[in-house]
Amino acid sequence: MDSDTLLARITDYANRPNPYPLYAELREAGPVVRQADGSYLIGTYHEVAALLHDPRMSVDPRTCGETTHKPPFLRLDDPEHHRLRTLAMRPFGPPHSPCRVDAMRGEIVRLTGELMEPFQAGGRIDIVDDLAYPLPVTVICRLLGVPREDEPLFRAWSDAIVASADVRPEEDSSERDETGDQAGEQARGEMGRYLAGLAEKRRGNPSDDMLSAFVNEPDPALRLTQEELAETAVLLLIAGHETTVNLIANGVLTLLRQPEQLDRLRREPDLLPRAVEELLRYEPPVHMRERIPLADIDVGGTTVPQGATVVLALASGNRDPKRFHAPDRFDPTRPDNQHLGFGSGIHLCYGAPLARIEAEAALGALIPRLGPARLVQDPPPYRQNAMLRGPRHLPVHL
Repeated sequence: MDSDTLLARITDYANRPNPYPLYAELREAGPVVRQADGSYLIGTYHEVAALLHDPRMSVDPRTCGETTHKPPFLRLDDPEHHRLRTLAMRPFGPPHSPCRVDAMRGEIVRLTGELMEPFQAGGRIDIVDDLAYPLPVTVICRLLGVPREDEPLFRAWSDAIVASADVRPEEDSSERDETGDQAGEQARGEMGRYLAGLAEKRRGNPSDDMLSAFVNEPDPALRLTQEELAETAVLLLIAGHETTVNLIANGVLTLLRQPEQLDRLRREPDLLPRAVEELLRYEPPVHMRERIPLADIDVGGTTVPQGATVVLALASGNRDPKRFHAPDRFDPTRPDNQHLGFGSGIHLCYGAPLARIEAEAALGALIPRLGPARLVQDPPPYRQNAMLRGPRHLPVHL
């Protein structure tokens, strides 16, 4: 097939269960492949990594006129990005020392044990609905200070926001997509107003949570505006669980497909942290990111023009044989595993320490129970989103 249809084929739901042959085709055609919609698709490790660190690559949708309002810091360039990210990270603890997250390790393990209790009876369970989703949602809600009884509100909001954030070839845009974009904006607004209102109730009456820390910051220079607080809280809540759901579900699916590696991890539990890193390379929760060049940029001999849409295929870079030996093999002892599972550069996932703890807790509790387990359906049903790729359900028989 023509290489200029690769993005359309990668994002086609029919290829959601296994996009990796398409990524191999992309690397063969690349490093830069112009698509039929005028975008540029890049899937080789060294080029993707370099562009993630290139300050000429913008993430701000205002650069190309997509929006006029200020987006969350995930979609901002420096210096705005640096200021807001720094303020958002302050409640986590000192720089490079996520003490609040580390302090939650015991609680995360305990919560995992509670969620695992129904698994003891055996029978059919859904890894997504019964563990991979409720664990990170409960954890991030507790970090933010969201009452437990309000946690169910967030699933519909999150689903709408994530659905509107997918990578789509421009030629595939439709009225349905526009409706989805509007639903996403509405959900973002409703969630933001809810979280800002919750924070306001903590003003002058703080508890030990991040919303209280944001709204009771004593230094005026370090305070978020009400709009910034709402956007940041929404971002923390969405990013704090969506990718971890995929990481856990993809991990269980990988291990059930490779029983020899499952047995090895059962025998050698100390390998689990390295196995999580390998899962972030082998089956990453985030497959693509978009960027906009602020100037013409030469990438591997191809000039990518200013203002073009650039799609960086992180998952393709993670399987690049020029960077990783036997990249299509899952190897929990892989050395020098500098994967792109959490991105790289200034937009490196700020929730990475929390995601690692949650994945280790969930997989560590599951692995002893998965020996006799079998998949009910392989491949399982996947989520619609091509950028945040993972099973929508993962039913197994224990």
